[in-house]
Amino acid sequence: MIKKRLLSCHLFFKTRRAITTSTLPLDPSYAAVSSICTDHKSFCLSLTEQLIEHGLLSSAQQLIQRIISQSSSVSDAITAVDFVTARGLDLDLSTFGALIKKLVRSGYPQLAYSLYSDNIIGRGINPDPFIVNSMVICLCKLGKLEEASTLFDRLLMNNSSEKPAFNALVRELFAQERFLDAFDYFVAMSDIGVNLGCWYFSGLIDGLCQKGNLEEAIQMFDLMRQRTGLSPTLHLYKSLFYGLCKQGWVLEAEFFIGELESQGFYVDRTMYTSLIKEYCKDRKMKMAMRIYLRMLKTGCEPDSYTYNTLIHGFVKMGLFDQGWVLYNQMMEKGLQPDVITYHVMISNYCREGKVDCAAMLLNSMVSNNLAPSVHCYTFLITSFYKENRLMEAAELYKSMLTGGIVPDHVLFFTLMKMYPKGYELHLALMIVEAIAVNGCGFDPLLLAVSASEDLEQKIELLIGNIKKTNLTLANVAFTILISALSEGRKLDTALHFMDKLMNLGCMPLLFTYNSLVKCLSQEGLFEDAKSLVDLMQDQGIFPDQATYLIMINEHCKRGNLASAFDILDQMEDRGMKPGVAIYDCIIGSLCQQKRMFEAEDMFIRMLESGEDPDEIVYMTMINGYSKNGRLIEARQLFEKMIEDAIRPTSHSYTALISGLVKKDMTDKGCMYLDRMLGDGLVPNAVLYTSLINNFLRKGEFEFAFRLVDLMDRNQIEHDLITYIALVSGVCRNITSRKRWCSIKRSSERAREMLFCLLHYRCLLPREKKLRVSDSSPEAMKCFALKVMQKVKETRFMPNLYLYNGIISGFCWADRMQDAYDHFELMQKEGVRPNQVTFTILMGGHIKAGEIDHAIDLFNKMNADECTPDKIAYNTLIKGLCQAGRLLEAVSLLHAMRKRGLIPCKVTYENLLAHFCASYLCIPAFKIFEEMLACNVVPRPYSYNWLLCILCEQKKLREAYIVFETMIQRGKYPLKSTERFLVETLRKQGECDFGFMIQDIIPV
Repeated sequence: MIKKRLLSCHLFFKTRRAITTSTLPLDPSYAAVSSICTDHKSFCLSLTEQLIEHGLLSSAQQLIQRIISQSSSVSDAITAVDFVTARGLDLDLSTFGALIKKLVRSGYPQLAYSLYSDNIIGRGINPDPFIVNSMVICLCKLGKLEEASTLFDRLLMNNSSEKPAFNALVRELFAQERFLDAFDYFVAMSDIGVNLGCWYFSGLIDGLCQKGNLEEAIQMFDLMRQRTGLSPTLHLYKSLFYGLCKQGWVLEAEFFIGELESQGFYVDRTMYTSLIKEYCKDRKMKMAMRIYLRMLKTGCEPDSYTYNTLIHGFVKMGLFDQGWVLYNQMMEKGLQPDVITYHVMISNYCREGKVDCAAMLLNSMVSNNLAPSVHCYTFLITSFYKENRLMEAAELYKSMLTGGIVPDHVLFFTLMKMYPKGYELHLALMIVEAIAVNGCGFDPLLLAVSASEDLEQKIELLIGNIKKTNLTLANVAFTILISALSEGRKLDTALHFMDKLMNLGCMPLLFTYNSLVKCLSQEGLFEDAKSLVDLMQDQGIFPDQATYLIMINEHCKRGNLASAFDILDQMEDRGMKPGVAIYDCIIGSLCQQKRMFEAEDMFIRMLESGEDPDEIVYMTMINGYSKNGRLIEARQLFEKMIEDAIRPTSHSYTALISGLVKKDMTDKGCMYLDRMLGDGLVPNAVLYTSLINNFLRKGEFEFAFRLVDLMDRNQIEHDLITYIALVSGVCRNITSRKRWCSIKRSSERAREMLFCLLHYRCLLPREKKLRVSDSSPEAMKCFALKVMQKVKETRFMPNLYLYNGIISGFCWADRMQDAYDHFELMQKEGVRPNQVTFTILMGGHIKAGEIDHAIDLFNKMNADECTPDKIAYNTLIKGLCQAGRLLEAVSLLHAMRKRGLIPCKVTYENLLAHFCASYLCIPAFKIFEEMLACNVVPRPYSYNWLLCILCEQKKLREAYIVFETMIQRGKYPLKSTERFLVETLRKQGECDFGFMIQDIIPV
């Protein structure tokens, strides 16, 4: 008994020493009983001592518990505990509970936690609900939320929770924005009959709406009215309303507006405009206008933001007339259009190709003393560039600088597309100098810049001076430099300058990281790109849609859709919702690979994720259906797009009309062309180019050139793509005139109907600019050169696609010297050959039986830092197979796989067929296994051939694997193969295998 008491005293004094060493405001004389301040306390302690002496320990414990509870300070409570422990009395749970409660309430939660850990949990004592409630409050004050939640769950199970503990837990959950957890505890407390105050409802509804948990917020709203009988405040209505708008629950939000009005509250302009904005986002302009009219009816006057929202909604759908009506109403009400109004109109006019209207608005903006933003100029400059109005784009840029507008990195990226490759740093210097002048007010020419310094050093010096004036602009200039280096594929220099400029205190923008991610991805360094994304997150810059789009786009370009799907899953795992552009990229790649069922699944996945498809993704699917011959689905999807209130533009019509003409359904194409004209859309260069290209591919040369002539007479300017289509079409047919006879042509009636529809706005006849006199190879060659000369005269920079088209034509015609002449000419013109150029030349050499020349070109690609792509590998492997150099072909296949490039089915089929032809059955079997591992099923012919060779060469184990594998996939041998196998196996004494074949193969 004595030993037990000594142990109890030791444990208590251990805790007491911890309390004594703290900064508690203890009385210096608290240790002595004789120094207690009041006679009442002295009397209670004396009485306690008497009870202990008479053995009435239970009564003594009750009395000491009462003393601790009623103590005015922590020091008095500890004195009382010291008094009884010195007399050998163990504290019971109730006394510990009273002391813990006193410590927590007095602001010493850490001491309470130590006491609880050492004297209750440490001794294996099960605490009572009173102690647990106090410890929940204690743990919340210490920030130990998980432990507090665990203890509170124990209380709820026993219906022993108290309101103060719940208050503490809820407040801590609110502080950590864990509103769903708070909601669950709220429901649990309500279920055991605890009445809770209004602040719980208000705080929880606000928090749940803020986090997008609207179903729970509405449930709280209903509970509040049912259980408290109180009417919701205007603040609560607004919280729910804005939460619903944020999540796109527009109908529910409108219901709350009606209920708010029925309660006598006034609906303000901001709420009406928020509802209008959501309807505009959903392209429900009738609903948006209904809210606008309701707003006017209630006497709530719209402001500029309301009108801007409506105008943006209309013009985004191409309904410019309705946008102008609202614009005029805005003016009539004395509301002057602001920068945002003009920006909305200009940007959407540019998207619709109405550049002159956009330019007129920009001039109007300037005349009304409104300073256009850099974004307005960026939209217009981009549009001028797309229409090949380069002089006007340059003049507009000068006008922008004269107006004192500071260019940004987005404008730099736009201008970079207008300049030839290799001019990135010159352009970067020009933009950074403009930032220095217009943004910082100093002249770059006054800086002491040495003429010997290169462009990077000049830009670095400028950025250093910009940083002294404006750090934000320095970051923009820094972004421009890194982007220029990345675009020029100077990756090492870009990374070097990134480290250097970050040491100067400049912080890279997200755009900077995206430029580097793009450069790394284009080089095939996807692991490095992923590491860079991790690094940017460590620095507090999180990847956006553009970051992931860059990586997915590069994977799709390489045909590596498995990796693209992995990145899509990573996005969703991180809580990021992929945008329409990302889905469009993957869908486009699936369509290109003729995987239309998967493309449809991806389209459905996009819809199920809540993303509304735009015209671009519809157009991608329509193109995919058209190119894969599924024209019924293409037409159905076109009608579905119209049902979804997406007004088709000329691009959508072109996709469908082109697909129909390509599949010899010209009469159906005419029907849609007629609808297009009825919608007020004028045939443009894109439609003409598409039709000309289709008829050239069909070999309908004469009709194609009638369209070229009509295009001239209708005063539709040829763009660069038109010239590329003409050159490619002519060069492709230099020696193929004879094969035109075998091509199925469109009906003459349908062609004439198409011609008449396009002819409707024909002006006076003009000189025929481009025409080929006959179809002889020399005439074709002269025409191609004439087109080339025409391109130069019309201020187009002869680009890569044009040269590739010409080189391809000469390779097809076995005129390799002509092809190489243009290969050299393109480099003199400053056009750098790419993988396609080298692959075309390789194909020409392979066709001519010059495999070594093709290998030399492949090696030259690597030497010129033009990394071979999937098509280059496939082309060379095919050539090696044709040349009988199968070991080299297999070696190249493995090198391709190591680079992460997946060989196409044709490549595998080539290898399998050539190994079978050489009677190399084991290498052929390995190719077969690799094909199946890549989910590529061999053609029946190849599979039957391999099976026969394996049986003939007594490789029965391998033959059985091939047979069994293909049977599992529902692929049965041909009857001729079956007879050959059974006969061969019978001769070899392997009748069992033969009988098995006969039993499995259906009759």
